[in-house]
Amino acid sequence: MFKLASVFAVLASPLFATGIQIQVAGEGANGTITIDLFEDIAPNHVAQITALASEGAYDGVVFHRVIDGFMAQTGDVQYGVAGGDMSRAGAGKSDLPNLKAEFSATPFDRGVVGMARSQSPDSANSQFFIMFAPGHFLNGNYTVIGQVTGGLDVLDMIKLGAGANGSVVGAPDQMKKVTVTD
Repeated sequence: MFKLASVFAVLASPLFATGIQIQVAGEGANGTITIDLFEDIAPNHVAQITALASEGAYDGVVFHRVIDGFMAQTGDVQYGVAGGDMSRAGAGKSDLPNLKAEFSATPFDRGVVGMARSQSPDSANSQFFIMFAPGHFLNGNYTVIGQVTGGLDVLDMIKLGAGANGSVVGAPDQMKKVTVTD
C-alpha cells in the first residue's frame, strides 16, 4: 500500500524528477549512465520509474537481456536481483500497477530508453531497455521514457547475452545503484 501511495504522491506533484543516474558494475561495464527522463511525453511511466528508483527497488537489479546491436534490458525488481535465481529474470515486475501505454512520435534511436512490456501494450511495469542502435520498428509500439545523456561508453560495455533471446550467461552486469536526479 505504501508503494502505491508513493506513486500517487509523485503523480500528484507538479514537479517531476528530470533524470536518473545508474551506477553499472560487473564483468563488462563499470561506470555511470545518466538518463534524461521525458516526463512531458510519458508522465505516468516516469513517475513509476522514479518512485521505484527512490525506494531503492532498482539497486542490484541485473541487465538480464542484452542483444548486441539492439538493446540492453533491465528493471526486473521481482526476479532480476543479483545473487538470486536468474532463471526467471525478465518475467517479473514491481508491486505497483501496470501502466497504460504512453506512445509518442519520439523514435527509438541510439541511447533512447523504452519501457519493456508483454504482448499487451498496457503491461509495462518496472522493466526498461536502452537502445545500442536505432530500432525504428519499435516506434509507436513501445513507450519512450528517456534518453541517455552521459555514459554511452558504459552502455556499450555491458556484458552481452549469449543465451536464448539475448539472456546473459553467467554473472550479468547490474545496476549497483540507481539515483533520481533533479
